[in-house]
Amino acid sequence: MQGVIEAVLYTAGTAGVELQDFAGILGISTAAMRQQLEAYQKALAEDANAGLFVRQSADRYYLLTKPEFADALRKYFAGPPAQGLSQAALEVLAIIAYQQPITRIEIDEVRGVQSSGALTTLASRQLVKEAGRKEAPGRPILYATTPLFLDYFGLKTLKDLPPLEEHQAASEIDLFDFNSALEGETNE
Repeated sequence: MQGVIEAVLYTAGTAGVELQDFAGILGISTAAMRQQLEAYQKALAEDANAGLFVRQSADRYYLLTKPEFADALRKYFAGPPAQGLSQAALEVLAIIAYQQPITRIEIDEVRGVQSSGALTTLASRQLVKEAGRKEAPGRPILYATTPLFLDYFGLKTLKDLPPLEEHQAASEIDLFDFNSALEGETNE
């Protein structure tokens, strides 16, 4: 039963799980569910190697990391990404950053090549997001950068992006300058 409890709590994430909902999921009474959760809580507390604990708030249960591992988690999340961004992804990201919100077709027009693969990569890395739909035929998806984009490049706001030259059209973004300006901010 502890494996199922752990799996449900892990999947619930920061939302946690209400005791009554938990009992319904497992098909047992709330009293039996409370006993199972207490047993799991105790097992984690007694396991010196466990990195997790169960927190109860009212009748909601959460699976959390133990506070003593905060430094290691901070280092993990502050570290560089597993892989750098490809040139295509940087190009798409630069175009979105300067022209957001923008559709994929508009990005393709600026680049002169199809950009859906780079968009998928950027979305999976949570650097860009869907920002609504354009009021045009087919209602294409609009893309914009995310707060993680700012964190990734060490920017406070989009105003901190390297400025484009006044004479330079938005469709002529110098991607080398964009990457170079941000290179000092990343560990790529």
